[in-house]
Amino acid sequence: MSQKNASQGQIVAIQGSVVQVAFNGKLPALFSQLVCRQDPPVFLEVEGYVNPHIARCLALGPTQGLARGLDVEDLGHPIQVPVGTKTLGRMFDVFGHPIDNKGALHGAPTASIHAQPTALFKRQTKSEIFVSGIKIIDLLAPMERGGKTGLFGGAGVGKTVLITEMMNNMVGRYDGVSIFCGVGERSREGEQLYREMETAGVLDKSVLVFGQMNEAPGVRFRVALSALTMAEHFRDKKKQDVLLLVDNIFRFVQAGAEVSVLLGQTPSRVGYQPSLATDIADLEERISSTNQAAITSIQAVYVPADDFTDPSAVHTFAHLSSSIVLSRSRAAQGLYPAVDPLHSTSNMLSPTIVGERHYRIASQVRRVLAEYEDLKDIIAMLGFDELPEKDQHTIQTARKLERFLTQPFFTTKQFTNMDGRSVNLEDTLSGCERILQGEFDHVPEQDFFMIGSVDEIEQTKETK
Repeated sequence: MSQKNASQGQIVAIQGSVVQVAFNGKLPALFSQLVCRQDPPVFLEVEGYVNPHIARCLALGPTQGLARGLDVEDLGHPIQVPVGTKTLGRMFDVFGHPIDNKGALHGAPTASIHAQPTALFKRQTKSEIFVSGIKIIDLLAPMERGGKTGLFGGAGVGKTVLITEMMNNMVGRYDGVSIFCGVGERSREGEQLYREMETAGVLDKSVLVFGQMNEAPGVRFRVALSALTMAEHFRDKKKQDVLLLVDNIFRFVQAGAEVSVLLGQTPSRVGYQPSLATDIADLEERISSTNQAAITSIQAVYVPADDFTDPSAVHTFAHLSSSIVLSRSRAAQGLYPAVDPLHSTSNMLSPTIVGERHYRIASQVRRVLAEYEDLKDIIAMLGFDELPEKDQHTIQTARKLERFLTQPFFTTKQFTNMDGRSVNLEDTLSGCERILQGEFDHVPEQDFFMIGSVDEIEQTKETK
């Protein structure tokens, strides 16, 4: 064996994705990136130490072709990804390598994916609403600027459309950027999202980062940190608001559990890693707002077997400030966005944060919609005409509110042939208030479907 320099070592053991590397000199620091210059090269990350001479590493890729005695080089730093404006419009893997066939990225600064959360004294302490321009969300489940929102929904109910519309509105309203992070995404989903964003015209203000479903668990576990590092640069250096979309936070937890087993840690409750709470907190606590700008996150959340007491769900919910639930029954009725008005909630919906008027209108809307839900069984049995006049009025008001809380999206114009609407909060509140007060009792409910503000009803009548 020839003499190695301090930054070089040799593989001494391989157990699945765990690789042990012996060094003659000083061991590399925790989380350092190592490389075995194969074809293609295999990257490793230091996760711990066996003894003063051997580092235990996690392979961030397939280990086929690795063998004992192969040389490994310590790169002297953790995984680093490109950051800044040159990343806009591009798609990356966990290492920051472009995967969109648009060539290499040159001249972009890089940053380590491992960083400390913003210190408490640097954070913005007041609660502020992040206005999305989507009526039903801004009214009933307002998002927190610099907070975390959970997006719950099955396949085909409009999660991707909602995500692309929020990206579009982010660019228009906040002069900000959007970063999409696919944790354990299927390649079909990633390719479809890329095409939809390109068609919708939001790609040039967005960055996409993917750790695909077929990749090593270490890749899926670290890809969220890569996306977050890019977001932090825009917040701290460019002073721009960032919308960070993570799909799916449960797959991040799953990848952490796989990594934990590979490293020989004793499983905790329900087979999760013993560091479950810490792993989620390490990611979530870096999402915050400063006095200059904010990272606002929307995270798709899968709840295993609909069990809300599952440890992964419990620890994730502890960090969320609002929950947006998508309803299949609303999607079936064509009420898009298919947000469930009765099950979507937000910590922001408090008189001290949104104001007395907003809180009062949201409560009244929710009450009317809840009464309508309760009356549906009676309507099915007796029919609408057999109900008391008061209940008939409640149902008519509820159906107008349901349709008023739909709106056409900018990103779906090629499908609907309708111009998109981004509605400011005052117009949303004013429209709901006027419907509740009976100002539009004479207007048919279909006139409220897929409009922006209620003023459009009057404008339509004038043109007629």
